[in-house]
Amino acid sequence: MYAVLVTGGKQYRVMQGETLRVELLDVEAGSSVTFDNVLMLGDGEGVTLGDALKGASVTATVKGHGRADKVRIVKFRRRKHHRKQMGHRQHYTEIEITGIAGGSKK
Repeated sequence: MYAVLVTGGKQYRVMQGETLRVELLDVEAGSSVTFDNVLMLGDGEGVTLGDALKGASVTATVKGHGRADKVRIVKFRRRKHHRKQMGHRQHYTEIEITGIAGGSKK
């Protein structure tokens, strides 16, 4: 069984036991977090969408927090004596999916 959930403005397709990095969550490492914004549930027979997902949720355990690799930004204009460099490291939370609970079935 898999689910598509929304967190941090992004959509993720997850299955039980997967580990993934999402946008930074304000939760302590080792604690549990529940995602209620589930867009789709799928299994071997088909998918469930829309009103049938009322009450569906995905639970996960927070494994830790961190910062991604540095992304370098370079702005350069030739022949204008202009060069600008910046860097950015995005914060993330690493989670492990522990359970997918289905919504009401009609």
